[in-house]
Amino acid sequence: MRGSLVPAVLWAGAVGLLSLVVGPGAGAVVCGIFGLFFAVGFARRRRKQHSIRCSAYGALAGVFKESVDLL
Repeated sequence: MRGSLVPAVLWAGAVGLLSLVVGPGAGAVVCGIFGLFFAVGFARRRRKQHSIRCSAYGALAGVFKESVDLL
C-alpha cells in the first residue's frame, strides 16, 4: 500500500460524502478525527526521538495504513 492514493481517496471521499449528505459540519468532524489521529501519531514518534520530518511522514502513513486495514 506504500505510495498508494487509495487511503487519501477514502478519507477525501468520506469527507465529501458526509458534507453532501449531512452538511459541512460532518465533513469538519471527519477532518478533525483525521487531525487528531495524525497529532497522536506525530507526538508518539517525537517521544521516541524521531526527527520532525520522519515523525510527520510516519504519522501520515500510520493514519492511512490503519484506515485501510479497517476495511
